[in-house]
Amino acid sequence: MGERFKDRVVAITGAGGGLGRSIAALLAGEGARLALFDRDARRLAETAAVCPTSIQVVGDARSAADIERFAAEARAAFGPVEMLLPAAGVLGKAGAAIDNTEADFDRLFAINVKGPWLACKAFVPQMREVGRGAIVLFSSTAGLAGSPTLSLYSASKGAITLLTEAMALNHAADNIRVNCIAPGTIEGPMTDESFRLAGDAQAQAARRSLMLSGIPLRRFGEPGEIAAAVAYLLSDDAAFTTGIALPVDGGRLI
Repeated sequence: MGERFKDRVVAITGAGGGLGRSIAALLAGEGARLALFDRDARRLAETAAVCPTSIQVVGDARSAADIERFAAEARAAFGPVEMLLPAAGVLGKAGAAIDNTEADFDRLFAINVKGPWLACKAFVPQMREVGRGAIVLFSSTAGLAGSPTLSLYSASKGAITLLTEAMALNHAADNIRVNCIAPGTIEGPMTDESFRLAGDAQAQAARRSLMLSGIPLRRFGEPGEIAAAVAYLLSDDAAFTTGIALPVDGGRLI
């Protein structure tokens, strides 16, 4: 593998998840020093096991105190963080937006929107010290086009798409690039959960068939394909790229 990230310091929330782990492993393989954060200590340790130069911090991405502690421990271990991936996220409940409860709404937006915002607040000051930075937020194709089945999730990811654009403008003068990735349907736990929400086995099979029919490449994506796109946006190869939402969706939104 290459060394695009040799000795670069990267912070990742949601590092115990499928996408977070795939991204962390790719960056570690290219020489990055990683600060890994997740609420699930077991899954976090599994990710750290494939990332030789890393630290683990257990906490809640919705908690300002936990994220500030994460930022402090990352800095103590490696020095100022230069790159940030706030990958913690949840699907929430299926159905129309107004059929969700207030508690459903609050939880989804706290994790999917407040969490990334807290991470940016904690780590942008460290990037300013370095004199450069790169942030990749996590939107979704559902954040670029409304979803009738995951309406609140769609709204939360739409917020991330516009937060990306706003922050790219906020921090261009700091030499900090802010982009977001917009995955389509990716094989893994979150997609499996979306199928479970459809109902019994027959309903799940019908949902899978319907979703595949809307993807020109006729398959779902793999976590490694998202990791590769994220690594590009973080890397110096994308030095003149900021404020974009990059769909990685097999052509679904064409």
